[in-house]
Amino acid sequence: METVEGRQAVFEALKSRKRISKIYMAQNIKPSDIIQKIEALANEQGVYIERVDKAQLDKMARSRAHQGVIAQVGMYKYLPLTELLAGIDMEKKPTLLLLDGITDPQNFGALLRTADAAGVAGVVVAKRRAAPMTAVVHKASAGATAYVKIAQVSNLSYTIGDLKEVGFWVIGASEKSATAYFEADLNQPIAIVLGSEGKGISRLVAEKCDFLVAIPMKGEVSSLNVSVAGAILMYEALRQRSQ
Repeated sequence: METVEGRQAVFEALKSRKRISKIYMAQNIKPSDIIQKIEALANEQGVYIERVDKAQLDKMARSRAHQGVIAQVGMYKYLPLTELLAGIDMEKKPTLLLLDGITDPQNFGALLRTADAAGVAGVVVAKRRAAPMTAVVHKASAGATAYVKIAQVSNLSYTIGDLKEVGFWVIGASEKSATAYFEADLNQPIAIVLGSEGKGISRLVAEKCDFLVAIPMKGEVSSLNVSVAGAILMYEALRQRSQ
């Protein structure tokens, strides 16, 4: 069984009616609005809440901050790409997020949180060289894993070809590009590709992109954290659509 940890993450999992088998809650947890909402939704859905001491929760926890609440859920099920695409309206100029080798669960969760906030239509990850869906990801996403549609594919390069065939333009984030992200036309169906924390986009994936964009850097540090870079690009796409 997987776990979802933290008050907000567990609350969002209940709201979205994820398959929760049981909730463990600290015996001495202080009453609060969100705790009351968790208890009410669990009662409504017939999910048993077991009161345990903090030491037991600490042993169970896979993230660093369970906040006194841990839910047991079924294994996360990724969507097939075809199912993800079937639910997308191309006339609305959707944005997809493609993750090429994102292995840090904190970054993965943060990107999912931003994807939900920015109205991204879906996220695509590869089966290999990718952070697995864990309690850390659920927690870092602040519950966004309950809402963001995520497809898993065997080969990201082939997938880019499939996306082009249905009308997506594929934009890769690369510090080597001479084109600033705000100079690119993102007001169209686009797939934003983000590379790994250390090496960036792989060569094969970069070659498949329609064009590459960079985020201008004025300081001494040569690059941004990938979750920050992803947030900038996703919100630039949203900004251009709002004009």
